[in-house]
Amino acid sequence: MIKNVIFDFGAVLIDWDRRHFFDKYFAGDKEKEDYFLDNICTLEWNSQFDAGIPFKEGCEKYAAQIPEWHDAIIAYGEHWEEMVTGEMPGMRQLVKDVKAAGHPTYGLTNWSWEKLPKVIEEHEILHLIDGIVCSGKEHTIKPFPEIYHILLDRYGLVPDESVFIDDNQVNLDTADTLGIHTIRFENEAQLRAALTELGVL
Repeated sequence: MIKNVIFDFGAVLIDWDRRHFFDKYFAGDKEKEDYFLDNICTLEWNSQFDAGIPFKEGCEKYAAQIPEWHDAIIAYGEHWEEMVTGEMPGMRQLVKDVKAAGHPTYGLTNWSWEKLPKVIEEHEILHLIDGIVCSGKEHTIKPFPEIYHILLDRYGLVPDESVFIDDNQVNLDTADTLGIHTIRFENEAQLRAALTELGVL
């Protein structure tokens, strides 16, 4: 029986997307924007901040190595907050419904600890989460097993009594190996149906 529901944050509870800022920065030059995000400031490169590297340090060091992209790289750190545009549609009510059904809620997120406290402060949905493990604070990231063990141990969660929701299959694969139930997130309606099938809702 599922007792605990664990949520990823970015693109599950919170609408974080680099393009929210860079669509404006590159002023419609999609080819240049795509190249920058796919080859310069990639998601893999961004993971250093999730692991605890300060944005100013990481961006300035990288910008010095690629002067032709200097301004865009610096803008990545300085305008990071503009990549967050609010909560994912319908998800606040879903989290409320999960809690009303008697299930504690937890967050397991790859996120910079430099940035997350303000995001929590500004988004009511994150006030509904009973316990949070953040990669930037723990200095280890998904999909490495260590961060999952931190969550399980800190809050006394039994893997087979827990379900983890993430939009990244690689992160779900690790949870599967640890015996945690998993759901790959697509949207609120799909997730609600999956949780209902598991008997959570």
